Amino acid sequence: MNPANGVLHVRCAPALTEEGYREVLELLREFSPTVQALPPRAALVHVRGARRYFGADACRIAELVRVRAIARLGTDVRIGVAGTWAVAATASARVPGPGGVLAVPEGGVGAFLGPLPVEALHGIGPRQAEALRGYGLHTVGAVAAVSPGTVERILGRRAGRLAAERARGIDPRPVTPKDLPASAAVRSGFTRHELDGPHARAVLLGLVVRLGAVLRGRRQAARSLSLTLQFAGGTRWERTRRLTEASAHDEDLRAAAYRLLDAAGLQRARLTGMVLRAEDLTGAERVSRQISLDPVREARLTVEAAVDRANARFGPGTVRPAATFHKAA
Repeated sequence: MNPANGVLHVRCAPALTEEGYREVLELLREFSPTVQALPPRAALVHVRGARRYFGADACRIAELVRVRAIARLGTDVRIGVAGTWAVAATASARVPGPGGVLAVPEGGVGAFLGPLPVEALHGIGPRQAEALRGYGLHTVGAVAAVSPGTVERILGRRAGRLAAERARGIDPRPVTPKDLPASAAVRSGFTRHELDGPHARAVLLGLVVRLGAVLRGRRQAARSLSLTLQFAGGTRWERTRRLTEASAHDEDLRAAAYRLLDAAGLQRARLTGMVLRAEDLTGAERVSRQISLDPVREARLTVEAAVDRANARFGPGTVRPAATFHKAA
């Protein structure tokens, strides 16, 4: 795998809900801040800067993305890895369902694209493919072999130029982060039906820590918090609580999350999963930062900032509350 390849094109399952799609986008942002959502069910990720951080090439990072998507979210993804948007998107479309990774090394773009039918090239529609086949250009390699001017005469100037470039693996479009979504969510499942209240509370604390890190990393704050509990048999319980003021701090999120969990009155309910969602988000710069007269709170915020720096350096979740190191179910 050539280390120059740094673009991941991620395709989610067509049946994935909008909530699930948002969760995949949040997962991708754990690997790189440069994530471009491609609704309704795809995304681009630029991971060249993340390779050094994770000590892995782009192909290995793609494998990690897939493993975490399956383990955390219960959904598989198809990922194409290449040096450009178009080649990565073409590769992800060639991955058979339900998921997998297909990497195209920089020196192997021609060998990968050449044998493909023209309609397999990213950006080529059915009518364009039909027009190219009408002139005997049935494969991407055939399109790349003729002059760009010939392709332009068949498809028109702009469409022909793009088709000729992409057939050669050329695509200068950058991966551009889109606006942050209006919500952020984290989830956890249980390998068995959970009856232990303290264990459920510890899992919720872990979600709070993860959600707070996501918000602070995106420089956002939540005005409300929503908790969804999933039970054996498929039933669900969901409540939302408004925060006193917008916040991304673990202390504030934890207090609201615990109140939501207490309101559920679990007792001996058979819990199978939980989702914690921050809603009605605002930019952190819009939240007034007042100096607290509570020295304990100020100390916690100082520790929180130090933990964020440590996790940014050594990896998400490296430093977290001891209570979240619960025994796996």
